[in-house]
Amino acid sequence: MRLSCKTDYNRHMHDVVVYSRKACHLCDVIKQTLAHFQGEADFHWREVDIDADPELCRKYTDEVPVVFIDGRKAFKHRMDGQSFLRALAGRE
Repeated sequence: MRLSCKTDYNRHMHDVVVYSRKACHLCDVIKQTLAHFQGEADFHWREVDIDADPELCRKYTDEVPVVFIDGRKAFKHRMDGQSFLRALAGRE
């Protein structure tokens, strides 16, 4: 079952942050997933390179990629599109 009905997810604009680092295959997969689903739900996302900030590097070095939705940690290491859409719906 594919959860793709836009009206289910666009009650308000969600803020999604991906903590990542360069040369991280799992980070690339998550960013591709977010780009793919951007048209299906109301969210904007941004990437933060943890290696540019010593505190973030210390905090997330073994967890990247880490995805926060509306300020709350939602995923680490892996995320599929359907799980992401369900997490957005759960934040409504």
